[in-house]
Amino acid sequence: MATRHFLTLLDLTPEELAYLIRRAISIKNGLKTQGPTYTPFTNRTLAMIFEKSSTRTRVSFETAMAQFGGHALFLSPRDTQLGRGEPIEDTARVLSEMVDAVMIRTFSHAGLEAFAKASTVPVINALTDDYHPCQLLADVMTWTERRGAVKGKTSVWIGDGNNMCHSWINAARQFDFQLRVCCPEGYDPDPEILSAAGDRVTLLRDPQEAVVDAHLITTDVWASMGQEEEQGERERAFTGFQVTEAMLDKAAEEVIFLHCLPAHRGEEISETLLDDPRAVVWQEAGNRLHAQKALLEFLMLGRVES
Repeated sequence: MATRHFLTLLDLTPEELAYLIRRAISIKNGLKTQGPTYTPFTNRTLAMIFEKSSTRTRVSFETAMAQFGGHALFLSPRDTQLGRGEPIEDTARVLSEMVDAVMIRTFSHAGLEAFAKASTVPVINALTDDYHPCQLLADVMTWTERRGAVKGKTSVWIGDGNNMCHSWINAARQFDFQLRVCCPEGYDPDPEILSAAGDRVTLLRDPQEAVVDAHLITTDVWASMGQEEEQGERERAFTGFQVTEAMLDKAAEEVIFLHCLPAHRGEEISETLLDDPRAVVWQEAGNRLHAQKALLEFLMLGRVES
C-alpha cells in the first residue's frame, strides 16, 4: 500500500473521512466497555516532533500509542538535528528508517510538506500555521455524537481567519455542510482556501447575524501562538466578536458550541460560556484521543471495519 499522509483534510476522500468518524466512535465505545484491550500497534513507534508547545496534542497522541500497544517518542527542536540546521528532508529520510509514523506540530506548512515528500512512512499534521486537521476530526466526531449526521447542517466560525478557520472551510467541503465565516475586516481566511470551497462557505462581518439558526458555533483565541505581540491590536479589532450565551440563544435550539482550547475566558468567549450545557468542549477535547487513534490505525494498517 502506498504511503498516505494527513497534512490537510483534503488528503483523504469524503468517504474515508466519514469512515474515520465512524471508526473513532467505535474505538471510543470499545474503550469504555472493554478497556484498552485492542493493541494492534505492538512494537510500532510514532515519532512526535514538536516545534510548537502543546497539551492536548501530546497527551492524546502519546496515550493513543500506549493504549494501542505501541510507543511514542517526544522530540523537541533541541532533541533533534532539525534544531541544528539539518535539512528537513534528511531528517525525514532518517526517521523513515526507524519509526512507523511521524507526527509534526510546527509553524511552516511548506516545511511539513517537504518533510512528507521525503518520508516513506505516514506523516500527520498536528498543527501548522495554515491548518489543524486533527482537531477537525475530533470536532466533527463530537458534532456527530451529539447531533447525528452533519451533512446539510450549518456551522459558524467566529473570529480570526486562522489555521482552525482554514480547516473548518475544508471540513465544510469534505463533510458537505454549510459554514458561515465571520471575521472583522483584515482578518479574513486565505482567499484561495475560501474560494475553493465555493458556495459551501459564506463570509460575513456581523456575528449577531451569522449565528441565527446555526446548528454549531465555534471560535478560537484572537491571538494564536507567535502573535502575542499583536494582542492589544487584535482585542480592539475583535470588539463585538466575543461568543456569549446570548449569541447561542439566537441559534437553532439544537446548537452546540465548540472551542479547540485553550480558551481565554472573558476574551473570545464570555466568562461563563464553557459552563453552559450547550458547550461540549470537554467531550471535544477528549475526542482528540479517539479520532487520532482511528487516523493512526488507518494510515498504518488500513481500514478495520467494526
